[in-house]
Amino acid sequence: MAAAAIFAVAVLHTFSTRSFERMAHIQPRHAGLWHLLAEVEVVFGFWAAVLIAFMVVQMGRTGALAYLESRNFTEPAFVFVVMVIAASRPIIQMAAALLRLVSHLIPLSQPAAYYLSLLSVGPLLGSFITEPAAMTLTALLLRDRYFAGGAPRKFMYATVGVLFVNVSIGGTLTPYAAPPVLMVAEQWGFDLPFMLQTFGWKAALAVVVNAAGATFLFRHHLRKLAVSPASLAKLDVPAWSSGVHLAFLGTVVAFNHHPIVFLALFMFFLGFAEAYKRYQSPLILREGLLVAFFLAGLVVIGGQQKWWLQPLLSNMGPTMLFTGATLLTAVTDNAALTYLGSLVDGVSDEFKYSLVAGAVTGGGLTVIANAPNPAGFAILKNSFEDGTISAGGLALAALVPTLVAAAAFQLLP
Repeated sequence: MAAAAIFAVAVLHTFSTRSFERMAHIQPRHAGLWHLLAEVEVVFGFWAAVLIAFMVVQMGRTGALAYLESRNFTEPAFVFVVMVIAASRPIIQMAAALLRLVSHLIPLSQPAAYYLSLLSVGPLLGSFITEPAAMTLTALLLRDRYFAGGAPRKFMYATVGVLFVNVSIGGTLTPYAAPPVLMVAEQWGFDLPFMLQTFGWKAALAVVVNAAGATFLFRHHLRKLAVSPASLAKLDVPAWSSGVHLAFLGTVVAFNHHPIVFLALFMFFLGFAEAYKRYQSPLILREGLLVAFFLAGLVVIGGQQKWWLQPLLSNMGPTMLFTGATLLTAVTDNAALTYLGSLVDGVSDEFKYSLVAGAVTGGGLTVIANAPNPAGFAILKNSFEDGTISAGGLALAALVPTLVAAAAFQLLP
């Protein structure tokens, strides 16, 4: 009960970060504390510490440590590593070149075509390089190309809403890239052909519709944008250096279940980046650590929510389960949701489909809904007023793309 109450307060806190930011201006004496509490990435780590302190009082030091050591922190560690590598200069330049190539095939003005390719092809890349990597790449390219220079507030919120929803559903073409699919793929037999036939084509269609809708809605703003020289710049990193970075990224993705391996590879990557600093931009270590801290806090708090989530899920029919999973995902990590659903014995194929489809559909409604969202939030938030993205504004912006995804998964055969 205490853990559920702390979880509820943490969720409320994520919707109140702008208030803490304002407190920093009202009470400058303690501005540092208010700024800290205004960081969305800090919220769940902070309340996880409160939960552990409560457990120490109730269960003793040994009991609290036993609970912490029973948690699996592989995903936070992996997201940190893949964020840093995916945001390295050679990888970003290769991704930008690929997306520019795609944009040249779209019969629109260059800014609109590139924007459309970022919001469609970028998230779909998440099925191959993992969703955290796709989120990092796409968010960085959007920030540098479209969010600089005082972009309209509505445009930025709509873009983030589409980005978060598209990344959440765009990773369902394969069984290893989207965290909520990864949690159940082996146990439920979700292989590559099954994912493509059951989820992938529907998700790809919804991604394209969402991206095209945002492009059409803001066509007048996009038409006014000049062609950025940076967006046309040629690769200035040697091919061999780009190849090494790509090899690091691919190997880390291949060993995403083995933290000993991908953390060792990360150490080698840091050494290589330092050795060839002239081909490298500053690594986003701070942003990556904050995101990992957020996800680790969610793992700690989420581990105590099974007692109410699992019975709730097991008592729903397919349609209600899809709707319930979509809504529950907004207040809890969708990977945790599917994992808890996988613990229910004797479930039907309809149950499995509805749970996973609902979990990925609602993955863009809040920053805590999907593991890659904090990565995009950390990269894009400074482009917004007060250096933060309003939780209410995000939910509103993601509503229509979420409904498009829901229609694709529920109405298409």
